[in-house]
Amino acid sequence: MVPNGQNGINFEDAPFSSIHKKIAVGTFMGQICDGYILGIVGIALSYATGALGLDSFWMGLIGAGALFGILLGSLLTGIIIDRVGRRAAYAFVAVFSLILSVLQFFLSDPTLLVIVRFLLGMCVGADYTVGVALLSEWTPEKVRTKMMSWLMAAWTFGYIISYFAGFFIASLGDLGENGWRWIICSSAVLALITLIVRLGTPESPSWTLAKKGAGAALALVHQHLGTNYGLPEEKEKVESASFFRLFSPELWRNTLTSCTFFLCQVLPFFAISIFLPVVVKGLHIANPHASGMLYNGFTMVGVIIGILIADKISRRAFLLWTFYGAAAVLTLMTVWQNMPATLAFVLLGTFSTVLAISIVAEWLYPPELFPTELRGSGVGLTIAFSRIGAGMGTWMLPVVTEQYGVTVTLGCCIASLVIGGVVCQALAPETSPKFAGRHSSSGASVEHAGA
Repeated sequence: MVPNGQNGINFEDAPFSSIHKKIAVGTFMGQICDGYILGIVGIALSYATGALGLDSFWMGLIGAGALFGILLGSLLTGIIIDRVGRRAAYAFVAVFSLILSVLQFFLSDPTLLVIVRFLLGMCVGADYTVGVALLSEWTPEKVRTKMMSWLMAAWTFGYIISYFAGFFIASLGDLGENGWRWIICSSAVLALITLIVRLGTPESPSWTLAKKGAGAALALVHQHLGTNYGLPEEKEKVESASFFRLFSPELWRNTLTSCTFFLCQVLPFFAISIFLPVVVKGLHIANPHASGMLYNGFTMVGVIIGILIADKISRRAFLLWTFYGAAAVLTLMTVWQNMPATLAFVLLGTFSTVLAISIVAEWLYPPELFPTELRGSGVGLTIAFSRIGAGMGTWMLPVVTEQYGVTVTLGCCIASLVIGGVVCQALAPETSPKFAGRHSSSGASVEHAGA
């Protein structure tokens, strides 16, 4: 029995249908576009240095512009979509990504380029937030874990193809001083595809139920799934959607867990990507492009492995063994720096793979930690907080390396992984339906994605 006396099957138990496919493809395309936007700037700047007369300060500022934008975009979007809905933001973020991507072609002032990259970063952060929320709230429960875990594969794919697309565009001929422009604005192609796919996407039934009532939500379900489907059993009370409820006695553990684990994964992920050429040089691989392909290859393999095992083990086990496992391997590499080259190569591959496995949880776990009325705000805060780690990994850690050496830098990465593992061991709630109830986490409140 569903609310308002309507008989029907819970829409979360519906088979995967055309509407689910539309939202999945639209969200995956957004993730591919997001990864591409972040990845393509490095290739473009390598060709723009002379054309724009960039020094190291402007190179770093333009490269980091999108990261700072993600922080603000994700935080603001989370608050907004919990109040006005997911549908409008889901479409508009693709529109703005398209416009801003094209606009980059016409810029010559580094200051303007930093501003546009910052705004593009806001679009990426907004898309992270609204895409995760909408997909998790529409996807049937049986396939939700697998669907959410594939988001990271889509992002990784976008990041990787930007690496190859940039060099491919540069190889097409003598593009002169405009070569970097064609490279950096090529993200417009993916943004346009994303926009086309997303047109006509409906609002979230869960958000509609929480904000507009059972009648509007039921009409939405009937329109897109059929009249034989209904709503989940109504909760006794819909709690306040105030942003500050994330820090209430009910949810503070979930909020702290979500923000901490994401930050502690992102910091070493970005930092190691920066220092990978140094490591590869020690393995007598001089080609810098080879180091990029090595890192990307292990990352993709790790993400696929993470997807395959994500719904087969508990969330807590997934978090703990990836944090502690990556920390153990990196510690061995840091302490034993004179190990044989072959062993160093194996350990580097192992570390990259385990770290890549861990990032699958970044889109899977946060939506499960927050109720519907606060899911956008919770995920947005998590992503915003994680940008602190991304910023430290791409900006502060190179400074640490220059001042104190690679050993201290790797020690910071190890500390980040250990802190993430300890916090998750102490506070992380079990949200996997298969394993819920088998673990306790200091009274943490478990909220499922379908809540």
